[in-house]
Amino acid sequence: MTTTPGNASSNLPGKPPVVDLATWQAAREELLVREKAHTHEGDAIAAARRRLPMVELDGAAEVTGADGPVPFLDLFQGRDELVVYKHMWYDGAPHQGQCEGCTTTAWHVKDAVYLNARGVSFAVLTSGPWDEVAPYVEFMGYTQPWYSVRGVEAPVGGGMGHIVCFLRDGDRAFLTYSTTGRGNEPVNGSLGLLDMTPYGRGEAWEDHPEGRPVIGDVREGYPSEGRQACWYWRSDADGNATWGPTSRPVPQWTRPGATPVESLGRQGHHH
Repeated sequence: MTTTPGNASSNLPGKPPVVDLATWQAAREELLVREKAHTHEGDAIAAARRRLPMVELDGAAEVTGADGPVPFLDLFQGRDELVVYKHMWYDGAPHQGQCEGCTTTAWHVKDAVYLNARGVSFAVLTSGPWDEVAPYVEFMGYTQPWYSVRGVEAPVGGGMGHIVCFLRDGDRAFLTYSTTGRGNEPVNGSLGLLDMTPYGRGEAWEDHPEGRPVIGDVREGYPSEGRQACWYWRSDADGNATWGPTSRPVPQWTRPGATPVESLGRQGHHH
């Protein structure tokens, strides 16, 4: 017997209606038609993206990394293509005071081995000064190559907070693509998985069925009570959501060897 959405005896408040497997399968197949159309349109957009023109830039422009100043061309590591994430920076902020959104994006690209196998290099660029960036990279446990582009003109420098693609031809370098707004989301696999769940990302802007839990508006640096948007997630060493002298971007707590007092001095605490 099919259970209808209005059957109060079987349905659970704030959750999807309870139905039998055949009814679920029919609804799932109906949605699949739209999903496939979305996939095919995405393929068509990617094809158009590959046909965009490109702009030449100064490949000799110097960026600063672990080995000091190097020409931008070095970031290709001998490969023909380069993808960079431009990480925002707040001058003078403590490690835990850097951008949550950028932390989320950078954390989802732990390394670039699969890109490298396809002839694509990856690097993180930031507008921060290298003497502040270097200890932050160590604090977060990042293994990607990071570079300061302070004072470097766009498109190598310029605005932060997005993904940019470059192409190399010998000693010439070209800008081919740049994301805007939510264009960073493909990097963040967590968002894609959350979009598959019945509660979604839990944010106020989403279209939620009535009664579903919603996080609500979250301002950067001011966590909401309880569950909060994952890319604004900060906690202390005990996992309590907080913004304060001992809070950190949560991914930093998950890396091997992370301790409450590391890089925090007297502000940290032991268990």
